[in-house]
Amino acid sequence: MSSGKILVAQGGGPTAVINQSLVGVALEARRFQSVERIYGARHGVRGIINEEFVDLTQETSHNLELVASTPSSALGSTRDKPDLKYCQEIFQVLRAHEIEHFFYIGGNDSSDTVRIVSLEAQKAGYPLRSIHIPKTIDNDLVGNDHTPGFPSAARFVAQAFAGANLDNASLPGVYVGVVMGRHAGFLTAASALGKKFPDDGPHLIYLPERTFVLEKFLADVKSTYERFGRCVIAVSEGIHDTSGTPIASLLAKNLEHDAHGNVQLSGNGALADLLCEEIRSKLNIKRVRGDTFGYLQRSFIGCVSDVDQREAREVGEKAVQFAMWGDRDGSVAIKRTGFYSVDYELLELDAVAGKTRVMEDEFIAASGTDITDAFRLYLRPLLGSGMPDAFRLRHSPVAKVRNTPR
Repeated sequence: MSSGKILVAQGGGPTAVINQSLVGVALEARRFQSVERIYGARHGVRGIINEEFVDLTQETSHNLELVASTPSSALGSTRDKPDLKYCQEIFQVLRAHEIEHFFYIGGNDSSDTVRIVSLEAQKAGYPLRSIHIPKTIDNDLVGNDHTPGFPSAARFVAQAFAGANLDNASLPGVYVGVVMGRHAGFLTAASALGKKFPDDGPHLIYLPERTFVLEKFLADVKSTYERFGRCVIAVSEGIHDTSGTPIASLLAKNLEHDAHGNVQLSGNGALADLLCEEIRSKLNIKRVRGDTFGYLQRSFIGCVSDVDQREAREVGEKAVQFAMWGDRDGSVAIKRTGFYSVDYELLELDAVAGKTRVMEDEFIAASGTDITDAFRLYLRPLLGSGMPDAFRLRHSPVAKVRNTPR
């Protein structure tokens, strides 16, 4: 006899729309008479291990809708990367609570966790349906046209660079903006979607899909600065040399490492500061400024794509439908159809778990410092409606009288 209990958790970095997926699960599950209790795990898989559950069945639909429109992870998240032993503990907790449907909203690592837990349940002969729900601003889940969270973060990046370009045009110099993305450059590439006029920035875009050569970088900046009298640069935090070593670790002496042993690229301004110093010292340009977007793009309130909100809700709803009506575990994937519409599929967990998608070559210009029209066509519908626009004075010149410029 079925217990009627389901569990949902959120893992990895928060996004502006991850709560839409959470609420999509909670509200869609209520439509099924077989569901008696909907639990949420506090702080992802760590909350499962510690049995820190909340009963979402008691939440009102109205409050759930308010939470859905709020960025960040309402249940809390975790950066834990479970190994086999950890996943075995997860399974034991799920079985102890008689949970028969497990939904985990997250990225690459989360999909792998779902895969291992699914295998443990199969080995034990326990009737657990395990579904991974996609989420990541990096847009690096294989099998997906795009992932929930990415469009809203991309919208922020595009608007932020449009603003940085306006600032730079008023007070010319060199501006370096560092954007999240260790292996995939989708988010950094989104910076180009704020361009309106031919001389708008970013003038140069550097992605982790291409090898970064400092000497060429400086030559690019010099050439662009001489052409426009200014230069706006978008740089992915994951840029690396031919050996794959992050440029940040080559230029900096002391850098933190995360829980997985990787160089801590987000949350510090090291790369922006180091590149700015190289430009100042090697090119003798005085006005050089740098920003590190860091975590700003993940949960920025008031800058959310309506397309992203809708699709994040739907992947949660579809996860429940696949679980209740289907006969297998899997990972929900977004598939593009037509010019812009989407459908949803359930992929095998092995096809997604632990794999990383990077930007396709067709999206990156031959120069390696720009994106193509194919990428613009790919991203534009995802940014949603109401993207702000910038305009210019036409600058009709008045004849000089004294001709003594300062």
